[in-house]
Formats: sequence, structure tokens, C-alpha cells
Amino acid sequence: MNLTKHWASVLDDYVIDLAWSPDGTQLAAASASGPVSIFKAHDGAKLHELPGHENGTNCLAWRPTNQKPEISIQKSAEPPLTSDLRPLTSGFTLATGGQDGKAKLWDTAAGQHTATAELGSAWVEHLDWRPDGSILAASAGRDLVFLNADASLRHRFKPAPKTLSAIAWQPKGGCLAAAYFGGVCLWDADDFIAQKEFAYGNGIHALVWSPDSKWLVSGNQDPSVHLWVPDTDLELNMSGYEGKVKELSYDHTSRWLATGGGKDACLWDCAGAGPEGRDPLMFPHDTKVCAVAFQHSHGVLASASQDGVLMLWSPERKQPLRATVKMPSPATKLCWSPNDEQLAIGSEKGAVYVLKCTD
Repeated sequence: MNLTKHWASVLDDYVIDLAWSPDGTQLAAASASGPVSIFKAHDGAKLHELPGHENGTNCLAWRPTNQKPEISIQKSAEPPLTSDLRPLTSGFTLATGGQDGKAKLWDTAAGQHTATAELGSAWVEHLDWRPDGSILAASAGRDLVFLNADASLRHRFKPAPKTLSAIAWQPKGGCLAAAYFGGVCLWDADDFIAQKEFAYGNGIHALVWSPDSKWLVSGNQDPSVHLWVPDTDLELNMSGYEGKVKELSYDHTSRWLATGGGKDACLWDCAGAGPEGRDPLMFPHDTKVCAVAFQHSHGVLASASQDGVLMLWSPERKQPLRATVKMPSPATKLCWSPNDEQLAIGSEKGAVYVLKCTD
């Protein structure tokens, strides 16, 4: 397998988030200082530099395109959160969250801001679109809200017991998982009620669902990985990590769960009854793993470590290591294009690299 540099660019600060448009023609890169750059995927030309958020941008989320940008019915009786509302156009919609307590929507074809939801004084640290594109979930401090596709308020939930540390939509779209120190709550997407609440006696840094919606997994401070099967209330806990687990990724088959938490990219086999009693595969790095990302529709795993090394692995092969690349600085984000042919990398020194992946 070959990795070749397709193009590169440099932001004015640490790359805090990175995301491909749904069709793979655009790449959004957020600088920790605030601006958001929109690049053409095929040659790296900058389409737009959006102002982002005052004091800093925290997160990005593209709206899925399998639903037209209609204004949804507002079910909440609360007053709208929005300001500066403009009609949505035919371009892709990008949501951004920042240190100004706002979630913003942008039309990336026109490079225009279309709407703002003001959530309060806490930083907006997590955004995630429902898979059908109808709801944008946003968290700021202890507050969780569901926004319509025009950024108007659909529902504000009761404050969480502690600051929300991760959110993740179930792939089937029926509920949103929201984590805080002490547990995870599954909020129904339509009725806004708590479907399930799972207690966990420590800090949670990351959440991921398996693509088949069977497993919900948290990466934890204690350090460990915890797995729930919400349909049956089965719980598993995988411990023994060197440090906090902040890196999680599932492969498209829902079999392999990749985690960080040490100097190895650790892979758990979740087939059948799950990983309990099974030894994980260990893919070694020389320094701590800082990012992991499986392809969307193929079986290659990318892992990056603090020494700037990027590796590609195929878990099913007898010799799983496929490629190695040394970068000038550690990766902050790994992001495969929708067709899995390009890998975007954001770095601590503000560089954005796009590599082509070929057999």
C-alpha cells in the first residue's frame, strides 16, 4: 500500500478539527484560534476562509445530504436561540461550535454564514448531526440542545449532572448518547425522553457506536474502555491501559474496535459475544498513540503517535502493517475521505496534509 502526498496547507494555529464534506469535494479545517478554512479536495485550493468563532473554534460537523434543507417544525415551547437567520442555499451546510458559546451554520458553496444558535456562556465543544440530517445536537458545559436544520431550537434538555464530555448519535438515528463524569444517558431523538441511563464511576473522554448500533463504547479516564449493549444491558470493561483513553474508532463491519491509551493501537474483536476473554491485537508505536481512524467502507486502520509517525494497518492480514509515514509534528486529527481514497491529517503545528492511499 502506498501513501503519497496529494497536497498540504498551513493554518495560523493548531488544527483542532478536520472534516470532509459528504461528497468528498471539500475539506474543512478549524484553527484553534478561530478561522475555518474550506479547501477543494482535488488540489487543496482554498475556497473560503470563514471567520469561525471569536476566541476560538472547537468543533466541526457537516450536515448529511440525504435530506433536503427544510425548516423543521419547532416542538419546543421555549423561545428560539437563533440570531442572524438567513435562508439556506444549495451549498453544503457546515456547523461549527466555539468558545463564544455559539453554534453557527455556514453555506460552504457561497462561503456565507447562515444562522447562529446562542447556547450561553459555556464553550460549545461537541456537535453531531443526526444521520438523516434533521437534528444538530450541540453541547456546551452541562447543557445539551437539539437544533433544527435552520439552527432554531427543537429541544433543550435538563442540565447534565456534570459537564458533558462527549456526544454520539446512534447510527440508526433513534437516540443520542451523551456522556459526563459519572455516566451516559441515551436521549430519544423524537420524544426527548431518557431511553436508558448507564452509571459509570469515572470520567469519560470519548464515545463511539459500532456501525450496526449494537455496541456503545466509552474511552475513560480511569484508564479503561467500557462497552454497553443497550438492547440487553450487557456491560463489559476492558482495562490495563497505560493512560487515559481518548481515541476510539470502529471498522465498517462492527467487528474491530481500535483504541489508543498507550504506545500501541489496540484492537478488540467485538464479533459475537464481544471482546471479553479475547486477547486484543496490538499494533505498536514508539510513543503514545494520539489518533486512530478506520476507513468508512474498507478495512484499513490509520494510527498516529506523538513522535509524528503515521501507520496504516490491515487487521485481517498476517503481516498487518501496510505503510509508515513520518510527519514533522504529531497529528491532532485523522480523517478519511468518504470514498476512502484520501487521508486528511491535521497537526499540532497547524499543517493540513492530504495523502492519497493506493494499493
